[in-house]
Amino acid sequence: MLALSDIYRAAHVLKGVVRHTELISAPKINPESEVYLKPECLQHTGSFKLRGAYYKISQLSPEEKSHGVIACSAGNHAQGVALGAKANGIKSIICLPEGAPISKVEATKKYGAEVCLVPGVYDDAYKRALEMRDEHGYTFVHPFNDPLVIAGQGTIGLEILDEMPDVEAVIVPVGGGGLISGVAFAIKAVRPDVKIYGVQSAGAPSMVESLKNDRIECLANVSTVADGISVKEPGNNTFELCRKYVDEIVTVSDDEISAAILAMMEQEKLVAEGAGAVAVAAAMFNKVPIKGKRTVCLVSGGNIDVTILSRVINRGLIKSGRNYAVNIDLFDKPGVLADVSRVIGELGGNIISVTHERISVDTPITSCSLRLVMETRNHEHIDIIRKGLLDAGYKILK
Repeated sequence: MLALSDIYRAAHVLKGVVRHTELISAPKINPESEVYLKPECLQHTGSFKLRGAYYKISQLSPEEKSHGVIACSAGNHAQGVALGAKANGIKSIICLPEGAPISKVEATKKYGAEVCLVPGVYDDAYKRALEMRDEHGYTFVHPFNDPLVIAGQGTIGLEILDEMPDVEAVIVPVGGGGLISGVAFAIKAVRPDVKIYGVQSAGAPSMVESLKNDRIECLANVSTVADGISVKEPGNNTFELCRKYVDEIVTVSDDEISAAILAMMEQEKLVAEGAGAVAVAAAMFNKVPIKGKRTVCLVSGGNIDVTILSRVINRGLIKSGRNYAVNIDLFDKPGVLADVSRVIGELGGNIISVTHERISVDTPITSCSLRLVMETRNHEHIDIIRKGLLDAGYKILK
């Protein structure tokens, strides 16, 4: 199905088309490992997807090009197909889930594609795209389960080896599996000793479940902040390649993904979308055995919708111990609120929200409930503040 020469051929075609994203050292991501980021979030269209889509379209026959192409996508593949089609002077139609981020929908239109919004998730958009393909004779550009698309994504593996020949582990986001299939195949063909780890969202673990059960599984539903890898069912090609070349695939939670997005923004000045941050989340929270290893985390995309970015940041702050909310049962008398504020302030906490509730059937008449939200440094700092409040005689509610 796939040969190393296919990936070298794709690299030749893509030279001058895609940006060579140089590795970035990121020592704070996991202090026990030598971590580097492969920032495909800085790629043209903001995602690695351009590689596979462009290469697939470039290999179409004149007859196929005359009919145009159709694709389905959560957003990033859509932009890659739209740009690839425009560069080749052909028509493109993209079926997207109607819940796709507005930023991705508008970006797809700006690259010249006609957009068809479909109710449901990626798999529903996929079915509609196939129907339209059969109705109008378009060429379908699959987002992951296509050997040419996989070869295009595999060029990332060649770039990693070229820049870091002594790499020991590579961590890759996994949705349908096209990215990790290409990267794993390319790297293992040259350096079979390199460990390849995949990462899925805990809310969309289709490849994890498939490999665990040794057969392709279709999930009943998926739900995750990482919309770019929100895929119910992997492809047969990607499943076989993952089974053969990937060492392990793990999952991360939405809170861990949010913390990784925040860490990259603060530490590396990079903006990653949810799908793009899962590899970093796996490294941050020790989901894969990379201690002491020279490791590359693939940041696959940066097209995050700004309307949800603030919520993601808040989740990241909570997960990393930078925000803390506490409920305290107080004796309702003058000066108590001021004393609580004093204790927290002397311990370095910065109160940003206060809710003082007197009317509650759950507390004695002489008591009140106080909810405080504060800025903290980390989880250890939270423990210090909690101990300080308890030592001062205050009752912290669960």
